Amino acid sequence: MSLPGIQFIGTQRSGSNLLRVMLEQHPAIAAPHPPHLLHIFMPLLPLYEPLNERNYKLLLNDMADYVHANPVPWEGVVFDKDEMFRRSRHPHIFEIFRLIYEAVATSKHARYWCCKSMQNLFYSQEMEAFGLDLKYIFLYRDGRDVALSFKKAIVGDKHVYQLAKQWKKEQDICLELYKQYGGEKVFLLNYERLVAEPENCVRSLCLFLGIDYRDDMMRFYESSSSRYAAAAGDMWKNLQKPVMQNNTNKYLTELSAEEIEIYEWVAGDTLQALGYTLSSRLQHPELMNPAAIQRYDEENKERKKQFMATAPKNDIEKRQAQLDILQSIKTRNITQ
Repeated sequence: MSLPGIQFIGTQRSGSNLLRVMLEQHPAIAAPHPPHLLHIFMPLLPLYEPLNERNYKLLLNDMADYVHANPVPWEGVVFDKDEMFRRSRHPHIFEIFRLIYEAVATSKHARYWCCKSMQNLFYSQEMEAFGLDLKYIFLYRDGRDVALSFKKAIVGDKHVYQLAKQWKKEQDICLELYKQYGGEKVFLLNYERLVAEPENCVRSLCLFLGIDYRDDMMRFYESSSSRYAAAAGDMWKNLQKPVMQNNTNKYLTELSAEEIEIYEWVAGDTLQALGYTLSSRLQHPELMNPAAIQRYDEENKERKKQFMATAPKNDIEKRQAQLDILQSIKTRNITQ
């Protein structure tokens, strides 16, 4: 019998790791740090075609190895690949995804497995059609603060134009999913409220999931899960601290007036749909002309290149094992 899953949806840098380690403290939930399996392996599926028995085993082995190379280890989880293959009901990437996450839930004797890979929102319809038993948490944060956070992170774009386009696209999909599935299947959680009233928010979420609230969910920062994540990269260093209740509206002082206006030209309607107010009067439409957008694209590419050149060495080294696996997959010759 399959275990039900919890799937985060939304955009990264919205407090998803904070919420993940909170949920991980509950014995009913296994919420490991995400290796982003579907985001990584869905584009690689043509390399495994046809997905016959041999290539399905190869895909299963590669995905399991990729998890073991995750920058933040999955504590106490050992994959029995042969047993996972025997338990496979269909030769499908979603089946491997399910089996991998069920393995971590089984190791913890948990009722739910939880995947924090928010970009799985792009596969939600397919996961539903496949028959995965999922509940969704749509965690959303003011997109302007999300953009500011991405500008400082090792991942993602670095110009507000591209960041606004990404955030808008992802929030719009999530809002449509909420309309489609309703409140029994999708839980809306606002980041600003989560950091202002963490206990109330988590109590409501536990009610949605049908589990009891536990006080140690608020002491997430004392856990080994938070410690391992914080040690794996600067992006997660705040996980060893209590909830930062003042970690909102930073864009007002750290983004320029022009950056805020660019963002609001692109994503203003979605900001307002989620209850946020605009900070600019949108008086400069020239910020959206083709020449300006071409300049933003060029600046974004240059900033990403500069950021990687100065990124902390530890952050890059922690990801090297997974990069090596991907390189091996892409250069491997599969005999059909």
